[in-house]
Amino acid sequence: MANSPQAKKRAKQAEKRRNHNASLRSMVRTYIKNVIKAIDAKDLEQAKTAYTAAIPVIDRMADKGIIDKNKAARHKSRLNAHIKAMAEAA
Repeated sequence: MANSPQAKKRAKQAEKRRNHNASLRSMVRTYIKNVIKAIDAKDLEQAKTAYTAAIPVIDRMADKGIIDKNKAARHKSRLNAHIKAMAEAA
């Protein structure tokens, strides 16, 4: 455990930041799940809407460093590929 006042403060700050970042990470996952649910339901319009809503959130979290920029790009690419495949099949 932290002994000095500075170390105690830093430990409190780190815990607060960890909780905040966990909340943001959870939000990104929720947006991604919404797109996946629409894709699984074969609802093209809902999938496009969910994807459009998810993109800025994913980008913002990548800019903040909550998720890695390559992970953000990978998610966006894969989701978009699924939606395009659905559109072609329809």
